[in-house]
This record gives sequence, structure tokens and C-alpha cells, in this order.
Amino acid sequence: MSKSLDNYIGIDESPKQMFGKIMGISDELMWQYFELLSLDKSLAEIKRMQADAAAGNTNPRDCKVELGLELVTRFHCNDAAQAAWHAFQETFQRGKIPDDVQNVQLPLGGRTQIPMANALAEAGLTKSTSEARRLLKQGAVRIDGERVTDDARTLGACDEHLIQVGKRRFARVSIIDHEDS
Repeated sequence: MSKSLDNYIGIDESPKQMFGKIMGISDELMWQYFELLSLDKSLAEIKRMQADAAAGNTNPRDCKVELGLELVTRFHCNDAAQAAWHAFQETFQRGKIPDDVQNVQLPLGGRTQIPMANALAEAGLTKSTSEARRLLKQGAVRIDGERVTDDARTLGACDEHLIQVGKRRFARVSIIDHEDS
């Protein structure tokens, strides 16, 4: 795991974050995580699971779920692990919006409009405006459920939108005039 490769899982992260990160690792990398982190599975069991997945007898996603449940249970509890699995299913398999979407107010700060890339970065949905522009061009951004690819789009005073970046990042963004703040 590495912060610079953005594939680390912090032991102090929320159950949902932890479970989501485990589900997001590649199928190949998952086996290393199993070998290094699982206390429930022997190396022989892990190799057997890997062979079953390679032969098409087991879906690698099911193995990730098993690893996710084990790790979230270890660092939180079984109820939290089950809730994280349920939330993952609702959000990523059924396309529902998570219950705990953050509300973000972005002040215009003397501007009349906020460029979309700036809004994404200022709301904490991307690390930078460059990343925001790239994700917009790739079609990874949705506003109120509609895909947005135009990085020239802007948000104005009193605009309020549910913004989604990728599958995991959501925010309800309200644009406020500096006089309202």
C-alpha cells in the first residue's frame, strides 16, 4: 500500500471508506492484500481462492467482499462491516445516492460565476482544477444525474446541485453570494 500510489487503506478510516477502497483495488493486487492482511485465511486457502477465480469458478468481486468484510470487522465491528457492504451495494450496484452526502457552500467571492473545474476542486471533489478538467473530459462528472463533459460550464449564484465525480465522490453544492455568507 502506498499513499503516493493512492492504494492505501487507513486503519482509522470510516467503515464505508475502508470497504470502498478494498472494493476498488485491482483483482491482481487483491491477492497481495489477502496474503498480507488476512488473519482468517491461510496462505493455502488464499492460493485456492486465487486458482478458483482464475479458472472462472469464483468471481473476484466476491473475494474482495470477503476481504472487505474481514478488514472492516477487524478495525471496526461486524455490524459496521455489514452496513458498509450494504451501502456499497446500494451506491455502486444499484446506483443510489449515499445518505451521508456532504453539503458544501461555495462563495462567489467577487465572481459572477464559478467555472465547473474550480467548483469541483473548491468543493473537495477533485484534488485540483487540472484533475477536474480531465475528469470532465472523460465524462466522469454528473450534475443532478446528468453527465457533464463541458469544462466551460459555470455555476452561478443561488445554484444548488448534487454533483458526483466518479462512483464514490458526491456533494450537494450550493453557490452563495458573498453577502449571504
